[in-house]
Amino acid sequence: MYLNPYPLLEQALLSDNPDEKGRLTQALFAQLGEAEGLTIEESKPVDCRFAGHPLCPRLVVPSEVTPRKMNTVEGYAAMLHAIAHIEFNAINLALDAAYRFRNMPFQFVRDWVRVAKEEVFHFGLMRGRLNSLGYDYGDFEAHGHLWDMAYKTAYDPLLRMALVPRVLEARGLDVTPGIRAKVAQRGDMETCDVLDIIYRDEVGHVAIGNHWYQHLCRERGLEPVALFRSLIARYDMFIFRGYVNIEARERAGFSRFELDMLEDFEKSLKQDKKAV
Repeated sequence: MYLNPYPLLEQALLSDNPDEKGRLTQALFAQLGEAEGLTIEESKPVDCRFAGHPLCPRLVVPSEVTPRKMNTVEGYAAMLHAIAHIEFNAINLALDAAYRFRNMPFQFVRDWVRVAKEEVFHFGLMRGRLNSLGYDYGDFEAHGHLWDMAYKTAYDPLLRMALVPRVLEARGLDVTPGIRAKVAQRGDMETCDVLDIIYRDEVGHVAIGNHWYQHLCRERGLEPVALFRSLIARYDMFIFRGYVNIEARERAGFSRFELDMLEDFEKSLKQDKKAV
């Protein structure tokens, strides 16, 4: 059976109801699991500036997100809300990759719909932890930084794979252990269990991004490490801030040489900025 997943992908991507988005994503995953390949699709993806999201949370620029102290219930809930918002954005990012880049192999679509399905699961788990504190998704403001980068890379799958999974999502591998330690200090082991699931799956998600980045580099005859270095310089992106989870990044497909090079590059960027 050959499948045209794009109408359902578009519906899932543009849905502003988190529950409906999750149901559609689950349906897509099931259909793709039974398919042998993709039918020829002549239509083009819609150029959506924003993916579907509910009216709340209210989206603001990162500097306008209200700081809250984690030693209060409200502040702790705001921190969990921020993680839930990342997971919700990750659903849209994965759906958009499968929907937008229509010249990629069938396995590319299957990979990113599977990632979207897992992000739906993560979002539901973290939303449940919010509910246990008497809050829900949308009760705090949030920012759209992750989706902004998706829109900036919408014209090229190579750029998307380089800068979203390998930079923004890989950063989660660095920060999650520290967040988990703070959560454990509060004795909230149920949320620790959720973070463990997210951390485990995110290694695989970054690995998928690495796989398709390498695939596209080979297809275009490009050297992946040199290209990655030039892209992060062009887009003025920080790769590391604080703790670097070398072990997790290596499991996700980064080479040790590449990590050493990037760490040195990050230090040189910081020195250059200080000198200005």
